Amino acid sequence: MLSTRTLLLLSSLLTASTAMASEVKVALTADILSTNPGVTRDDNTDGVMLNIVEGLVGYGEGGTVKPLLAKSVDISKDGLVYTFKLRSGITFHNGAALTSADVLWNWTRYTNPATKWRCLPDVDGTNGVKVTSVEAPDTDTVVMHIDKPNALFLDTLARTDCGGTAILNSASLNADGSWNKPIGTGPFVFVDWKKGQSISLKKFDHYVSPEGTGFDGYVGNKVPKVDTVTFVEVPDASTVKAALLSGGVDVAQALTSDVAELKTDKGIVVITPSDASKHAILFQTKDPLFSDVKFRQAIVAALDLNQLVGFASDGLSSPSSSAVFAASPYNDAVQKSTFQYDPQKAKQLLAESGYKGQPIKLIANKRAPMPSSQVALVAQSMLQAAGINVEIEILEWATQLEKYNSGDYQMMSFSYSSRLDPALSFEQFAGDKTKQPRKVWDNAKALALIDQAKVVTDPQQRQQIFDQLHQMMLADAPLIILYNGLTAWAYRDRVENFKPWEGKPRLWGMTVNQ
Repeated sequence: MLSTRTLLLLSSLLTASTAMASEVKVALTADILSTNPGVTRDDNTDGVMLNIVEGLVGYGEGGTVKPLLAKSVDISKDGLVYTFKLRSGITFHNGAALTSADVLWNWTRYTNPATKWRCLPDVDGTNGVKVTSVEAPDTDTVVMHIDKPNALFLDTLARTDCGGTAILNSASLNADGSWNKPIGTGPFVFVDWKKGQSISLKKFDHYVSPEGTGFDGYVGNKVPKVDTVTFVEVPDASTVKAALLSGGVDVAQALTSDVAELKTDKGIVVITPSDASKHAILFQTKDPLFSDVKFRQAIVAALDLNQLVGFASDGLSSPSSSAVFAASPYNDAVQKSTFQYDPQKAKQLLAESGYKGQPIKLIANKRAPMPSSQVALVAQSMLQAAGINVEIEILEWATQLEKYNSGDYQMMSFSYSSRLDPALSFEQFAGDKTKQPRKVWDNAKALALIDQAKVVTDPQQRQQIFDQLHQMMLADAPLIILYNGLTAWAYRDRVENFKPWEGKPRLWGMTVNQ
């Protein structure tokens, strides 16, 4: 039976849904963390913001980086100079025209450590490449210089966790330089954010779409067709399902456990696209117990991944221990090799590790539709059967994210957002922990290989690097990648052309029947 709070929320959603025919309500499993692109963010936040803001380049459907606010990108023969020619006729949501001066202003802001842009280490030399200078020879041209060739520089600019390196109008800041609200160039305009309740957007009537036909990642035809979109925070999965079935919300991520039931309703459309996100169990290798590779390998051998993944995904996914997602051309036979379930080996390794039965804390959350808590429950049962004393600690998502970023955990059931290039996917969890505590794998040889993959452009050479990294990761076991994400989406049949991508809602092109 639904709680009183749930019934009241559902009632309010139903009442609001009758406001106008061209409004679409999208349920969010959790509130966004901020409206500041690429700064205070998570995957949920990125999914909202990338309907509002755009960068010079963006990802196409197949993972290739393409021009977005730029109409062209020219790379010098030595790979050190990138020249961006801006598209004409682009305006910000406040009516100001986009010029190269706006790009320079944004770059200065992003590279100021006080901004706390997530991707600063990827352009200031900390993680390899350094942007040595940026200039604007005219109002339509931006030139960026880097210190050494880098195959992934444009990927960094396009990354969703970087906020797409969004080009914002300077009025996005208050007079004192503090953050106000995003004034971007995207197909939808930010209206307001009622924290813990909703985020409201409206169609940008003067939006100029990039060239292209159909849906193509974050580029292509991006014409907005719905007047208003309201993201509503509905953290309770049963409320989401009830709101969908009654028409209180139009679009929502659904639990995989609800897919079969939702498919039986004639008024609901259910889709289950896979993506490049990764569900994993992380180990803190600086912890005294987990610093022993034999102890980590014992945990790996004690887990039956087929059963664990089958339970966590309600039979919709299968194990994949690779950082290279299944649809990537780099996902070859080597990448398909995985951790092996071996209870006898687990006991042997456990004895060799010197484990004495001390309790291990496994951190998880119940943020639907992520499988964090489901993974934790099954893993706990399997590990206890192997003689490993595991206690689960369920935290709010924001609290868990703080612990992840600071490295304050022993084990964690965690989900990584999509990274389309394998080098970026490996780098997502690999790095120097003294500089970035959130990193999981700090094997020096692996980090050198990742750096090499950032420079090498030959596909065969890159394949060899990624295969070597995968084999090293299986041996080191700094984490267990369980499977690639599969996001279940359900929407009312009055909505047409809703095309999520990489687990995020794209609002452009979507229409609503009267």
